[in-house]
Amino acid sequence: MKNKLSGSICNVNINSTFNNILITLSNLKGDVLAWASAGQKGFKGAKKNTPYAASKTAQDIVEKGKKMGIKKINIIVKGTGYGRDSAIRTLSNLNVILIKDITPIPHNGCRPPKKRRI
Repeated sequence: MKNKLSGSICNVNINSTFNNILITLSNLKGDVLAWASAGQKGFKGAKKNTPYAASKTAQDIVEKGKKMGIKKINIIVKGTGYGRDSAIRTLSNLNVILIKDITPIPHNGCRPPKKRRI
């Protein structure tokens, strides 16, 4: 099996919602190397969206990354959940090059419908 890891720089995507947190470790091409979620770590219900669950999930990714020999990471954050800050702090155990926030921001949406004529 060919190793998908090219170099020692990888991307870490954090998708933080109000229900769960998903952290994906991928190489620069976008191939997934490892992933973890709070639900996978054994947290149930409302405990999945806590900062503690996010830090434990991020710690799992740090351990997997160190096993693979990853030295530097780019962090890409998406979502507004509670665990995003604690996940970033835990991932700082690896050498962080970039932190990018790609959370979609509403811009007043679509044009409203015309006024009703009677």
